[in-house]
Amino acid sequence: MFMLDRIAEPVLGPTGLDSAFSPDEIAIRDGAHRFAEEVMRPIGRKLDAMSAEDVGAANSPLWQYLAAFRDSGLIDFETLDGMTPEQLGRIFPMIFEELGWGDSGLAILALASSFPALMAHGTGNAELKERFIGMPGCWIATQPDRGSDVANFDASEAHPGCQQSRGNLSARLVGDEYVIHGQSSAWISGAPIAQTALAYIPCDYGNGINTDGAGLHHVALLVPLDVPGVSKGKPVEKLGQRPLPQGELFFNEVRVPARYAIATRDKVFPSFMGALTFGNMEMAATFTGVARAAFEHALAYAHERKQGGTAIINHQSVRLRIFDMWRKLEAGRALARRVFAYNYGSHAPHVLASVTSKTFCTQMALEVTNEAIQLFGGNGLTKEYPVEKLMRDARAALIEDGENNILALMGGTWLSRWYQSQH
Repeated sequence: MFMLDRIAEPVLGPTGLDSAFSPDEIAIRDGAHRFAEEVMRPIGRKLDAMSAEDVGAANSPLWQYLAAFRDSGLIDFETLDGMTPEQLGRIFPMIFEELGWGDSGLAILALASSFPALMAHGTGNAELKERFIGMPGCWIATQPDRGSDVANFDASEAHPGCQQSRGNLSARLVGDEYVIHGQSSAWISGAPIAQTALAYIPCDYGNGINTDGAGLHHVALLVPLDVPGVSKGKPVEKLGQRPLPQGELFFNEVRVPARYAIATRDKVFPSFMGALTFGNMEMAATFTGVARAAFEHALAYAHERKQGGTAIINHQSVRLRIFDMWRKLEAGRALARRVFAYNYGSHAPHVLASVTSKTFCTQMALEVTNEAIQLFGGNGLTKEYPVEKLMRDARAALIEDGENNILALMGGTWLSRWYQSQH
């Protein structure tokens, strides 16, 4: 029981019900917040108003952001290598929440564009590190007719008796090279400005693409995009996350050395799950930041806007709605951080944990941003106020990095497998 001698105001930190953080963690969080406020928000607003083609143009503010992000040191290979898993599990969700608070599209670009470099760094291979670190990249997985089949990599959700789509982007092993042909989907984050790619592609090793089951053989390749046969489509005009350039990539008999493969045959599924597990985990923290931004705007506006002769916060219904946004935000943040702690724990990380937080936090962000617009009333629908952009950005999150329903099916399948293994 708590023995109180007085009732004080609640003590809330920058991210709500904060527990104790070390001085180093506070410094990292404060640095990420300053970067989000001073760099990301102003540039994100400018890019949101631009055409998709202009976002990736040579004179775009996007390049200013990317240079500033590199200089910020928020994701630095040497620094990360020196941290323990426990430290990473605490610091990463704080950083990504702040980046999402700044601008979710730019936050996702920072991660997606670093995937090839992160993967090359993880191999320890000097040639791959020299070839793929230091350039903007992208992550290729989806195709025009192969979307959720990608997330369902093991084909566990394929309709009985049916084969997954093979897609129109594939590779084949020819001697000591992989030959890539076809096109990606138009939703490849960072593709319009990418110089490298981490690609998970259906592959024919000499016995066809189809497996004995409903799935496909794959290869995971690091692909330079400055080689003959690579071309790019037009950037996509889209509803939200407009600062994040997305577009399709075309491959016309593109040859990549076989030594650029980071996983082949039965090793590709674990590799892809590793990338998806990290990406989903990051999405949860990022869109917790989006929800926080919407909550903060709504809380401030409720104290400024007057209706019925008083600030609207004085109306009971508004205070109830503000609190509903608050509890959803706190629940999402708690889950996002819990999943980071789990994935960086003593056991191996698992996609079940990450899809749990990704699906919950992105849905939560949509609900909180939607309620923020409702509290702003007609003002919330205008571009003069920030909340309409936040809702547009949140809406995209329920589809990207795995559509939430297919991710939920995967989660249910893993729970069933766990139960069966225990009984």
